[in-house]
Amino acid sequence: MNVAVDVTPLAQTRAGTARYLNALLPRLERDVVVRRVSGFARGRAGTLWLDLAWYPHRLEHDARGADVLHCTTYRGPVRGKLPVVVTVHDVAVFRTPEAFPPWTRGYSRRVVPRVLRNARRVVAVSEFTASELESVLGVPREKVRVVPNAVDAIFSPDGPRAPGDYVLAVGTLEPRKNLARVVEATVRLGLELRVVGAAGWGGVEARGDGVTWLGEVGDEELARQYRGALCLAYPSLYEGFGIPVLEAMACGAPVVTSAGGATEEVAGGAAVLVEPLEVASIAAGIESAVARREELRARGLARAAAFSWDESARRTLDVYREAAA
Repeated sequence: MNVAVDVTPLAQTRAGTARYLNALLPRLERDVVVRRVSGFARGRAGTLWLDLAWYPHRLEHDARGADVLHCTTYRGPVRGKLPVVVTVHDVAVFRTPEAFPPWTRGYSRRVVPRVLRNARRVVAVSEFTASELESVLGVPREKVRVVPNAVDAIFSPDGPRAPGDYVLAVGTLEPRKNLARVVEATVRLGLELRVVGAAGWGGVEARGDGVTWLGEVGDEELARQYRGALCLAYPSLYEGFGIPVLEAMACGAPVVTSAGGATEEVAGGAAVLVEPLEVASIAAGIESAVARREELRARGLARAAAFSWDESARRTLDVYREAAA
């Protein structure tokens, strides 16, 4: 089988979608011929080129000759002859549109439903996202296949730990990561907060008493920060999966995350769940995670071991075969 895979996100981010691609591609290449296709994506002009020209008109041409085209975000062609598989990481732009730039909101509302209708199969990264696709965007459930994310081997409990007593927050600086409430919660507790993540949008900044913004770091340093943390605080307002939850657990760090939604699903009973809109709940969750550190460490390691990129690749290959049939 010859599969064309959109790798454009690798030029745009180092966050969740890039992790997904970097883990999946070498595993897929063991069993199928993978042709990596990419559009130009630098700055606002690059975004306009992608959204207005490359995805709707050029991508399928660049993928010609493939048996299947895998669009690794919900950007893709709205019509065509090539069987298309679309991976949806979340539908946050539909649930919390105010947290996104105007162009992203407008494009998604007008184009994404058409991309999903054109797809032969839609991959959701969690059961939560699968249900959201059905309820929010009307995608028939029988068209959706759930293929969870996993974590790379570098995220393990063995290895160096960053020094200090600190709470860790991980994620791009954007509104739905709920960073302001995490800052307030750690200030109330008198704890240091370290923030790992790229600058984003919406005026979100990693500032405050006891707050250190580390910016983007490599995976070795990120694993070191997870291992040394009192806990990961990840009370996001909306996620389709929440890879940092799994990475932290794989490193032996207790996790505090939002009740309900995808992160509760991923945590699988191995994290402290909080109400993300209530600072007092986040603060109490951090206190509980620190107090239950050894218990949560054991639970988290067991939970993280249940996820495998090899299994994710196997399931993705099954989706390709369905789409091409």
